Amino acid sequence: MIDLKLLRERPDEVRASQRARGADPAAVDAVLAADERRRIAVGRADTLRSEQRQLGKKIGRASGEERAALLEHGKELAAQVKAAESEQAEADQALVDTHRALPNLIIEGVPAGGEDDYVVLDHVGTPPEFDFEVRDHLDLLERLGALDMERGAKVSGARFYFLTGVGARLQLALLTMAMNRAVAAGFTMVIPPVLVKPEVMEGTGFLGAHASEVYRLRDDDLFLVGTSEVPLAGYHAGEILDLSGGPRRYAGWSTCFRREAGSYGKDTRGIIRVHQFDKIEMFSYCRPEDVQDEHQRLLNWERDMLAAVEVPYRVIDTAAGDLGASAARKYDCEGWVPSQSRYRELTSTSNCTTFQARRLNIRYRDEDGRNRTAATLNGTLATTRWIVAIVENHQRADGSVVVPEALRPLLGLDVLKPA
Repeated sequence: MIDLKLLRERPDEVRASQRARGADPAAVDAVLAADERRRIAVGRADTLRSEQRQLGKKIGRASGEERAALLEHGKELAAQVKAAESEQAEADQALVDTHRALPNLIIEGVPAGGEDDYVVLDHVGTPPEFDFEVRDHLDLLERLGALDMERGAKVSGARFYFLTGVGARLQLALLTMAMNRAVAAGFTMVIPPVLVKPEVMEGTGFLGAHASEVYRLRDDDLFLVGTSEVPLAGYHAGEILDLSGGPRRYAGWSTCFRREAGSYGKDTRGIIRVHQFDKIEMFSYCRPEDVQDEHQRLLNWERDMLAAVEVPYRVIDTAAGDLGASAARKYDCEGWVPSQSRYRELTSTSNCTTFQARRLNIRYRDEDGRNRTAATLNGTLATTRWIVAIVENHQRADGSVVVPEALRPLLGLDVLKPA
């Protein structure tokens, strides 16, 4: 959630953020109205309770007819207190509902607009030129005996697949390299649960506008995560962290699940957009004043990983309307996909400022010993989709694929050859 004090003092800034996202600025006024209603309700309930306490003292000293009259007034006052407390409870909930519905305040400089309004910050590497007809990743992987989409659909339905043989080995090598690099950079390796409680999923901001993307197990009231960002954010929920030594960083290795609702007809070929995939996710807790520097660090670790697999890419500053509720700024690294002659997202890193930590009650102690809300960030270090860019950029005329040098020790192969 956005800091309510900030919202009261700088509502125009939050309204501007809403407009940049393409969201309704009136949502800000709804929160302010709910806040005012709650303050009035709290004041009325407090006044009546105080009056009730004073009446109790009078009753204790009274006798006879005076006592009887005070007791009768006490019944009326008790009913008023009950009604006022009910109104306060309703006002409390209304404030929570409107406040939680408001997305994060974007950082100054984030481009306004939607999915196509990003700003390109950098290009790295040159897209390869081929003197033969380029094959797409599905054709290449099937020839390599690395992917079986047909049996994936037979077993689980559309957008599911089997990684087989060198395909499974390639993913394992890729994710292992990413995790090794994360650990070397000081991250704590985590294999988290992939089922989480509603309060954790909601606390990270995934049950708002994008709730349709999430798989829910209604019988157990649990959600399958679309990223290990969710359990890693919930890991320290309700805790006070020691951040005196700098950011606390975790790298989660998990399977991820996404319904891909609304994407029917898009990327139906291959493994670009699927319901299940594996990922290494970086997650960082830090002080708010350190959050922008930490965001650059996460981006740099992503860039180093892309350089290691020798894939041309570009970095974009994502527009406000494409951020998601929790992010105040997001950078994407998009890898070149030769068969499509375009860049496609391979990584993203989001600065969520204090938005998630406020919802999950994650704090730290400042130099004066006061409790403050922490900031959170996340970033992808490798995922199944990277296989698309790796095999397409390193393909040869005979359908074989040259393995990037950094992956060879982990994969045990220099070249992937058609089965």
